[in-house]
Order: sequence, then C-alpha cells, then structure tokens
Amino acid sequence: MTVLDIQISVEAESWTSEDELYVFSTKVLDAAVDFLKAEEKQPFPKQPTELSLVFTDDEAIREINAEWRDKDKATNVLSFPAYPLEPGGMPGPMLGDIVIARETVEREALDLEKSFEDHLTHLLVHGFLHLFGYDHLDTEEAEEMEGLETRILAKLGLSDPYAGQEPL
Repeated sequence: MTVLDIQISVEAESWTSEDELYVFSTKVLDAAVDFLKAEEKQPFPKQPTELSLVFTDDEAIREINAEWRDKDKATNVLSFPAYPLEPGGMPGPMLGDIVIARETVEREALDLEKSFEDHLTHLLVHGFLHLFGYDHLDTEEAEEMEGLETRILAKLGLSDPYAGQEPL
C-alpha cells in the first residue's frame, strides 16, 4: 500500500528528469517508510499523505534559506513540515516539502568521497525524518536521528554516513 503521494518539481537544469527522480526518490522513501512503520511503529493515514520534493540549485536554496531561516547561504537540504509533527505522531494529508540543491550535494559528495547518488539518498532520508519531527539540535536528538538515518541507509545497502564523527 502506498502511503506517500510524491510530487516532484525540478527547478534547475542540472538535475535528471522528473521521471528518473521520481523512481529514485520513491525507492529511497519507500524504504524509509517501511523502516519507520516496522521499527518505530510510525502510523500513517489511510489515504496517502502528500510529499513535495523540489530539486533546485544553490541560488534558489540560498534564497529560501535566507527567507525562512535567516541564513543567507546555500545548504544541501531543507525540510518544511506542512504541520508540526512529533516523532510517532500521525501525519496529516500533507506531510511537507523537501528542497535539495544540486551543487551543494555534488560538492559534499566529492568532499566525502561518496557517489552523488549515495549522498543524495542520505539527504532524502535526512530531510524526510525532519518532516516527522526528528531533529539534531542537541546531542541526544542528533544521536537518535543519526541512528535512524544509519539504519534506514543500511536497509538500502549504504554504509554509516556518520562513522567516526561526533553527533551533529
């Protein structure tokens, strides 16, 4: 049963097609949903909840980051929940938006010596968890969120992106 109604918007030419991004994102997010349902007992509504994915560039995400977070700089991923949600809470008909910047993801993947696809997978999972109320503002929250990310990524065959690091 599909629990997400994924809407894709490509706003920068450097991304692949909407169809390719939809297939990729669906694979990643379905794994995250399956994990959350099985391991965290995360409920989902009977009707699919809408999730918007925006694939953009550094300039656009910089403007969004400045407007909504007072940080006038590009970043890799931003998440905007449609409604405040605590971990384990029932999502509404709209889950929220995840915005990802191509150039930053490429730079970080090179710096981390990871493939672009692996890093994008991690950022999709990271942004998705934010929509469910997970955060990394303090060490305890960061450990919980990073642990979930690591376990979801392992289900997708990816290694721990935080290995050897202190929690964010």
